[in-house]
Amino acid sequence: MPWTQILFRMLEVFPQTKTYFSHYADLSVKSAQVHTHGKKIIDAITSAVNHIDDITGTLSSLSTLHANTLRVDPANFKLLSHTILVVLALYFPADFTPEVHLACDKFLARVSHVLAEKYR
Repeated sequence: MPWTQILFRMLEVFPQTKTYFSHYADLSVKSAQVHTHGKKIIDAITSAVNHIDDITGTLSSLSTLHANTLRVDPANFKLLSHTILVVLALYFPADFTPEVHLACDKFLARVSHVLAEKYR
């Protein structure tokens, strides 16, 4: 599934992100934990798409969780966004036109910004 690939690739390409998943027994692409968390990522992005007029409100609790409880470095949201773009390009090469790339990049930049808001 693409969502498993997103998290797995981020962990492999940006090994510093593994710090936040040290409690996972397996960080491979076949890991049930990686699959489950990857699905959570896609569900959150889907929710942001479905509430595009209120991304801030939609992702507010997720932003609070990552800032206050998990203490994830907000720079990692940009790494995740980059990885999502790579996976979209790999899975949907015919559909991933320059225009689609630009639109997805702008949307994911907004999501990253919203997720980092609680750090200020």
